[in-house]
Amino acid sequence: MAGKLIDGKEISSQIKAELAQEVGRLQKENNITPGLAVVLVGENPASKVYVGQKEKACAELGIFSQKHTLSAETSEAELLDLVRSLNEDPDIDGILVQLPLSGHIDENKVIETIVPEKDVDGFHPVSVGKMVIGLPGFRPCTPSGIMELLKRTGVDLVGKEAVVVGRSNIVGKPISLMLLAESATVTVAHSKTRDLGEVTRRADVLVVATGRPNMITADMVKEGVVVIDVGVNRLDGGKLVGDVDFDGVREKASAITPVPGGVGPMTIAMLMYNTVQSAKRRAGAPVSV
Repeated sequence: MAGKLIDGKEISSQIKAELAQEVGRLQKENNITPGLAVVLVGENPASKVYVGQKEKACAELGIFSQKHTLSAETSEAELLDLVRSLNEDPDIDGILVQLPLSGHIDENKVIETIVPEKDVDGFHPVSVGKMVIGLPGFRPCTPSGIMELLKRTGVDLVGKEAVVVGRSNIVGKPISLMLLAESATVTVAHSKTRDLGEVTRRADVLVVATGRPNMITADMVKEGVVVIDVGVNRLDGGKLVGDVDFDGVREKASAITPVPGGVGPMTIAMLMYNTVQSAKRRAGAPVSV
């Protein structure tokens, strides 16, 4: 029997509905509207789409959205000056500089210039360090979204074998730490792993974030596995597929995310979540990060 679909659209809608109520309370009780500043440098079409999705989500939730569109020729110094001014802006609770940036700009320097209190992307070294040692702080949005998918689908991680395929700073490394924090036994595999199938077949929970279409096939998973497919790949014919061979793997999985409509919607929902938590901190209210 085919595995249950883990519907990221539905779960992200639940989270957004909860956040809209929190935004309403902040406005009514504290006269505070959460504010998110998004900085877009250059004309990258994918980045424009992502920024548009973030603006739309802000509008849905009642979050103040401030967009800064800069030319591709913008210097590193000019970008850093803008980030510093946003750090000081009392109406801005979260700062997001859309990546990737032009080659002449040091992404790490930009990320490190955002104050950790407004680092709603969860990429600042201070945020990462807090995650490693288990202190409260902003977590990266895609891994946070994965954890919410698992939690709201009722997946118990305690003592489970979790395998993460991919070791990026954005998904692979942070999700492995977050799974570990929930008492899963975690293995991180990657492009240099010998006999990848032997490793992935151990997984009770399999998270795949490699950027390689249909890389994980049915013979690489065991019966009853829960599969989270982070990949988004466009084939020559225009079809969007994940890193997992969906049709084949679904026959063995107990639950699986589709592509599109799985992890993707959760990333923006968790960005909104982090922004609202930052605004609650500004209001002196209890926060959940």
